[in-house]
Amino acid sequence: MSIAEIDKEYIANTYARFPVELVSGKGAILKDTNGKEYIDLGAGIAVNVFGVADDEWLKAVTNQLNTLTHTSNLYFTEPCSTLAKMLCERTGMKKAFFGNSGAEANECAIKVARRYAFEKYGDENHSTIITLKNSFHGRTIATLTATGQDGYHTHFGPFVKGFVYAEANNLDDVKRLAEENNCVAVMMELVQGEGGVCKLDKDFVDGVKALADEKDMLIIIDEVQTGNGRTGSLYAFQQYGLSPDIVTTAKGIGGGLPIGIAMLGEKVKDVLVPGSHGTTFGGNPVCCAGACNILSRIDDELLAEVKAKSEYIFEELGNAQGVKSVSGLGLMIGIETEKSAKDIVNACLQKGVLVLTAKTKVRLLPPLNIGWDELKKAIAILKEAIAE
Repeated sequence: MSIAEIDKEYIANTYARFPVELVSGKGAILKDTNGKEYIDLGAGIAVNVFGVADDEWLKAVTNQLNTLTHTSNLYFTEPCSTLAKMLCERTGMKKAFFGNSGAEANECAIKVARRYAFEKYGDENHSTIITLKNSFHGRTIATLTATGQDGYHTHFGPFVKGFVYAEANNLDDVKRLAEENNCVAVMMELVQGEGGVCKLDKDFVDGVKALADEKDMLIIIDEVQTGNGRTGSLYAFQQYGLSPDIVTTAKGIGGGLPIGIAMLGEKVKDVLVPGSHGTTFGGNPVCCAGACNILSRIDDELLAEVKAKSEYIFEELGNAQGVKSVSGLGLMIGIETEKSAKDIVNACLQKGVLVLTAKTKVRLLPPLNIGWDELKKAIAILKEAIAE
């Protein structure tokens, strides 16, 4: 049986996979079972920020594998402590909780916000969280409920109460919901990735922050996809001049290993106490060692490179034949096209380029260090696929 046949027989049918069996790769180049090479403009959906089989990351992970693979959170470990320190020093946040995914990081954020409200008011009547329509926060029951898309709110009910949804970039709508509900927090992605790579207006974000200050609501920023250099800064909130109360991230920080992080600001840094939250694998030494390596290499030089590559893509595609619009920030880019995004993805696949979709758009999330020659070749192929 082929890999695809075994998959179809034994793996739950939750993914509409492309007819490609990937077996190896290096950097931004992946190879299938037939030896065909592909330029990867998806990076495992914003995970492989330094591409596949990155030498420095492999060394850090392998060294840790040979030292201490796992221990429970009943004990201290160096990689976990070092990663927390690095994150707090570079973001201004105060403490970190480590889990295994973006959904877990967002679950932690929700729990912290609600515990903060309970400690302040002594009951559960001030626990409502405002999220934005078109958002995506995960696939657990709580984070699925937090996701502001009706299409996700079917089949798995009953859903969790305590979430209301505002129109993105509509401050009046956020104000209305804050007035009508006892809200403890506003939760936002600064670029809505799964919702179509839609960037929030700075004026709107500034207005939400002012409203949150006025009503003592927490600001939760979901940086699962936007974080770790993806948008041209370490985290997107830094481009908006924000000081969030909670920041969540995952994907790229692990470099290919599963890790999710909820970073806690001054207001909520001591909300969690022993026994109030936990996880078996969160803070795993191997995952944290890999994340330390990734974080240490997201420096000013790399971020400048991300911005330069972003400008190149926007310029190349902005007025290209068959392109309606280009949106996003940094190397998180959505392309609205005259042809269907699915047809473009399939055409690119045939020509050796892997791209993604988001709603009706073609989505690009390449490795941050993708070579210029590879990037230019891939964009040229993409332009041809869009124009055909």
